Amino acid sequence: MAFSKEHKEVIVQQYRDWIDNSKAVYYLTYKNMTMPAINTARAKLRESESEMHVVKNRLFTRVLEEKGYKYDPQTWEGNHVVVFAFEDAPATAKALNEITKGDVFAVEGGYLDNALLTAPQVRALADLPTLPVMRAMLLGTILAPASKLVRTLAEPARGLAAVIKANSEKQTSAA
Repeated sequence: MAFSKEHKEVIVQQYRDWIDNSKAVYYLTYKNMTMPAINTARAKLRESESEMHVVKNRLFTRVLEEKGYKYDPQTWEGNHVVVFAFEDAPATAKALNEITKGDVFAVEGGYLDNALLTAPQVRALADLPTLPVMRAMLLGTILAPASKLVRTLAEPARGLAAVIKANSEKQTSAA
């Protein structure tokens, strides 16, 4: 089906908006795609605040060029779906690992902050902890020196209190 020039411009603008609002963009090939497979994949991706869309390769690569993304034109031959990670790139990569366990979808690569990712790099990204876990780890790292400082400052007072208590018990038992 041929699209009018105005309709193509609307599609291109939508691609621009999705890319601009994404933390990461992943592209997958598909074969034997069915509606149940699509619905399952989209539901899984929604959990990580991501969206999956079938794109027109020529129009999408035009937007990639416009945005300064590097790509191999041969990569964009055939059928593709693009996943836009709007919040957490590692969480979306984890969801993609689950989605690609079947034989319908296969990760080809992606982009993280304009950097081209290969399929193995996307899998490695999936091994990273999610954003809330990373924040907790960072907070723990930041707070560790402060906790040690507080313990170090409190230790002499604790030692003095123990000596006074021991002396008091010794005097009480001697009397």
